[in-house]
Amino acid sequence: MHADNEQAVKTLNDLIETTLDSVHGYRHAADGASDPELKAMFRDRADKREQLSRELQSEVRNLGGEPEDDQSLLGRVHNKFAELRGEIMGRDDSGVIDEVERGEDVIKARFEKAAEDAVLPDALRQRIAAAYAAIKTDHDVVSSLKHRQG
Repeated sequence: MHADNEQAVKTLNDLIETTLDSVHGYRHAADGASDPELKAMFRDRADKREQLSRELQSEVRNLGGEPEDDQSLLGRVHNKFAELRGEIMGRDDSGVIDEVERGEDVIKARFEKAAEDAVLPDALRQRIAAAYAAIKTDHDVVSSLKHRQG
């Protein structure tokens, strides 16, 4: 595999892990939310992020790489911590929204950085930039929910 492809595969695999972290985070948030509209929104976002991860996996295969298929270790640890904290302190929609916003901050930053990576082929950067735009919109919606409750 060409060195540029290796870098692209590494970047994409990092994004896949982060996206799968988001899928798990949104599914956990849907389980923890009491408001039916929040539950539906979180489930929908989990499905969209799962689709994004499949698209990124396809890009890795097109580059000749082996795509990641699980969330990151840090993501698994964070999800476990959030689950334990919820069991100990109880869950409410405000706390669930806070957790979702933290996750959105992470994925937004990673996609933004990748969209600006000059080493990546232009077509791939454009694909990542489009995903970043959707992620930023999702982030802004969650941030607005948080500030309305605060």
